Amino acid sequence: MKVAVMGYGTVGSGVVDVIDTHGKLLAKRTGGEPLEIAHILDLRDFPDDPHSELFTKNFSDILNDDEVKIVAETMGGVNPAFDFTKRLLKAGKAVVTSNKELVAQKGLELLQAAEEGKTNYLFEASVGGGIPIIRPMAQCLAGNNIVGIAGILNGTTNFILTKMIEEDMSFGDALKLAQDNGYAEKDPTADIEGHDACRKVCILASLAFGKHVYPNQVATEGISNISLEDVAYVSSANGVIKLLGQIKYINDDSIAAFVSPAVVYNGSQLASVRDVFNAILVRGDAVGDLCFYGRGAGKLPTASAVVADMVDCAKHVVRRKLFGWGAGAEDYVIDHKATVEMPFYVRANVSEEQVKGIFGEVKFLTRKDQPSDEVAFITGSMTENELMKRLDGIHTLNIIKVTNY
Repeated sequence: MKVAVMGYGTVGSGVVDVIDTHGKLLAKRTGGEPLEIAHILDLRDFPDDPHSELFTKNFSDILNDDEVKIVAETMGGVNPAFDFTKRLLKAGKAVVTSNKELVAQKGLELLQAAEEGKTNYLFEASVGGGIPIIRPMAQCLAGNNIVGIAGILNGTTNFILTKMIEEDMSFGDALKLAQDNGYAEKDPTADIEGHDACRKVCILASLAFGKHVYPNQVATEGISNISLEDVAYVSSANGVIKLLGQIKYINDDSIAAFVSPAVVYNGSQLASVRDVFNAILVRGDAVGDLCFYGRGAGKLPTASAVVADMVDCAKHVVRRKLFGWGAGAEDYVIDHKATVEMPFYVRANVSEEQVKGIFGEVKFLTRKDQPSDEVAFITGSMTENELMKRLDGIHTLNIIKVTNY
C-alpha cells in the first residue's frame, strides 16, 4: 500500500526510518500489505538522503496520486497543514498526524472532512508522543464515564523543573540546558508558557467528553514565574512543583479545563515523573485510576505512534473507524477560577498573624535563609476567585495551585 509523508523534520524523518526498519513486521500487522513510501513532501532539498528520489515540493503530486491511500502529516502548525489535510481527507485519503496545534484548533472540521471522504483522520502522536493514550481512551475506556484527567504533558517544562528541584538550578540556567540538549526551541514560549500543554488538554478533553474544546477556552499559565525559593518551600511540604494539564467533569454540559503549575505531593505517581518524561492520569467511573507513562516527545517515540496510526488506517481502508467528537459550545468550558475548589500555595511578604487573620488555620512552609518578612503557606480548599478576594491588597504574591487529583 502506497503512503506519503508531508514534512521531513524530526518526526517525519523518523516515520520514514520506522517504515524502513520494520517493513516486514508492519506488513504482518496490516494483514500482508507492506507500507511503501511513494512521496515525501518538503520545501527543502535533501540531495544526499537515501530517499532523495521520493522528494517533492508539489502537494498535488500526493493529492493526485490515486495509489496513495495514507498520508502522514508531520509538518506542524496550522497552515498549510490544515488546507492540505482537508483536501486529502475529502479526496478519500486517510491522514494521520502528530500535529497537536492543528488537531486542537481544527480537529472538528478535519473529522467532519474525514466523514465526508469516507476515510479516517487519526492523531495518536498528537498527545504524549509515543505514549498510547488516544486509542486507549477511545476504545479501551469506552465503558467508562471519564471523571477527570491530570497530566504532565510537556517534556521541556518537566525537564526544567526537574533540574530546579534536584540540582538547585535556576529557571534560566535550566532553560538554557534544555535548549542546548535540543529539548527546547530557540523560542521556548510554547513550552514554558503552557501553550503546548494547553493544546494537548484540548484534544484529551474533546475525546473524553465528545465535544470540541478550543485552546482559547482553556485557562493557561506556564512556569516562567517559578523560582528556586518556591521549589524549596514546596519541598518542605514533601511535594514538588509540576506543570499540569487538568480536566474535570462537571456535568454533561460543562467541564473545567486548565493548565497551571501545581504542587504535587510525593505520594502521587506524577511527583516521580522526571526529566522529559510525560505521565497522564485518567480516572474512569468503572475502572478507577490509570496512569500512562513514557517519552512524551522525540523522533522515534513520536514516529512509532504515527506509524501505528498508519497501520490502523491500512486495516480500515474499506471502512471508517467510529472515532472523534462533535461540536462544542462557547460556554462548555466553565471558569474554573470561580467554580473549582482546591488548596493553594501562596508566598507573600506578610506576617503569619496576617495570614491567620485572613485564612485561619493554614500549613506554613519553611526554607533555608527565609526572609523575616516572607511567609509561604498552603491554604484549605477554596476557589481561586475566593483566594484572590481574601488576598486583595497584598501585592507581593506568588500563587501555585495544589493538585487534589
